[in-house]
Amino acid sequence: MAKVYTYSEARQKFAKVLEQASTEGKVLVIGKDGQLFVIKPINEKKSPLDVAGVDLGISTTELVDIIRESR
Repeated sequence: MAKVYTYSEARQKFAKVLEQASTEGKVLVIGKDGQLFVIKPINEKKSPLDVAGVDLGISTTELVDIIRESR
């Protein structure tokens, strides 16, 4: 079960609320008007191989030729 904070508690202990959401998956906050909110981390799963490319200023054909010459 997720931890539930009132609006005032969540505001006063915001760093703790975020840490708890990070470790437990989500935290619930009850607004002043009784509305219920969920705070949860966004887990972006990226591959460690997903890196930005480098512009070498050469064409694909030139690159293939360089690789073939090195073999």
